[in-house]
Amino acid sequence: MSVRFDMGDVRRLERHLARAVPRARRDARAVTMRGALNIKRDWQSNARSSAPRHAPAYPSSIGFDLAAYGPDIWMAIIGPDKGGPQGALGNLLEYGSVKNPPHRDGGRALDVEEPRFEAQLALIAERGLAWW
Repeated sequence: MSVRFDMGDVRRLERHLARAVPRARRDARAVTMRGALNIKRDWQSNARSSAPRHAPAYPSSIGFDLAAYGPDIWMAIIGPDKGGPQGALGNLLEYGSVKNPPHRDGGRALDVEEPRFEAQLALIAERGLAWW
C-alpha cells in the first residue's frame, strides 16, 4: 500500500516564513523605535507640565538609545541623561523623596504607550502567520 502526500502547501508555508522572518525583524525594530520616541515625547510633555518652574531644563535631558541583542531582540533605554542640564534630577522627579511626591512622568508615558506597542507587535505576528 502506498500513500501520496501533496506537499504544495507545506512548500508555500516554507517560502512564506522565509520571507516573513526578516520582515518581522525589520518591523519589530521600527515598532521599538517608534514606541521609544513616543515615550520620550510624552515623558518630556509630562515633565514640562509637572515641574515647569523647578526644573525647566529637565525635559530636554530626556532621550533614548536603541540597542540590538542579536537579530531578534531590540531594547530601548529611555530617560534623562544624567550628564545633561538637570538630568540628574530624574530619580528625584520620577520617584519622589521624603519631601516631594513622585511625578511619574516617565511611568505615565510608558503606561500610555504599552498597549499601542503590544498591539503593533501582535500585528507583526499576525502578518507573519497569515500565509494563505
